[in-house]
Amino acid sequence: MEPHRLDRDEARRIAVRAQLLTGDRPTDLLAVVHHLAFLQIDPTAAVAPNADLVAWTRLGAAYRPEHLTQALEVDRTLFELNALIRPMSDVGLFLAPGRAWANHGGHRAWLEVNAGFRRDVLARLADAGPLASRDIPDTCQVPWASTGWTNDRNVTQMLEILAALGEVAVSARRGRQRVWDLAERVYPPDVVVVPADEAPRIRDERRLRALGIVRDNALDVPVEPSRVGDAGEPAVVDGLPGTWRVDPAAIGQPMAARTALLSPFDRLVHDRGRALELFDFEYVLEMYKPAAQRRWGYFALPVLHGDRLVGKVDGRADRKAGVFRVAAVHEDVPFASDVADAVRAELGDLAEWLGLALELPRSGS
Repeated sequence: MEPHRLDRDEARRIAVRAQLLTGDRPTDLLAVVHHLAFLQIDPTAAVAPNADLVAWTRLGAAYRPEHLTQALEVDRTLFELNALIRPMSDVGLFLAPGRAWANHGGHRAWLEVNAGFRRDVLARLADAGPLASRDIPDTCQVPWASTGWTNDRNVTQMLEILAALGEVAVSARRGRQRVWDLAERVYPPDVVVVPADEAPRIRDERRLRALGIVRDNALDVPVEPSRVGDAGEPAVVDGLPGTWRVDPAAIGQPMAARTALLSPFDRLVHDRGRALELFDFEYVLEMYKPAAQRRWGYFALPVLHGDRLVGKVDGRADRKAGVFRVAAVHEDVPFASDVADAVRAELGDLAEWLGLALELPRSGS
């Protein structure tokens, strides 16, 4: 079919609307996660844990972290898999592909030589679960060999493979520690497993709905890729080479603008190449750089104003001092007074949600 022709303003608006970052804010956590497809768990909490920060950016002050815990551990309307939080209604999309992964090559061979270990893990969870991995004895017959972080981490590797098979699941978290149980105690009994050859198509469609517009040749990153296959319809964006995939239902919709502070892991900016092309926004997460080499800060928060990414906030939550400390507000272009006021108001809202006093830089930015 003839591709849709979009200008960059419309492409940006499609991306912002798709990520629920407009003035028409949602009010329900489950609906947010269902639309976004997932919330990413990351151990860094310089401001707040990523899943909480992404949820707050959409829902505002009405959201509390205990709402996420309730949905995951009590209501079971959400579940965790591979450090991503998803709607429980989607669990059937991941079981068949997970089983294919677990039964492939080295995973299958390792399971076969560790059949007794597998039985021990399942029996221990059945008798004493939920349990953290450190509370499960390592009775492997053959250790897991890897050149990476999983080398000889036998219990963790067994749990990961059994989770992919749908035999165990993350039941809760205690701090950063995952707590495991039998999947039948976590997942609903009537899960419909979507066939492995059909699940990727549905997941591509869900991903495009959450992103709005995606490069045809987007990077295929692990766990949650940016590619969307043949989902949506082809598009070209004026002034940009190559082709895109766009959600046709998102084209030409009205947008109420607002200002938002984003997590560095927010999907609006997660694909740094797309952010540069559509928003002219350069961004690198600098927490792994030496302090002297950072341009924007350890955990700089991208600033969205309307359909533009306009700057970064170098801020950290100092809970011991009871302060959300803003070291700098980096303006990609000089802020007009209304933009500066909106950013300052959003910083105040974030500090209030964190339960901390706001400390701005002396310049008053």
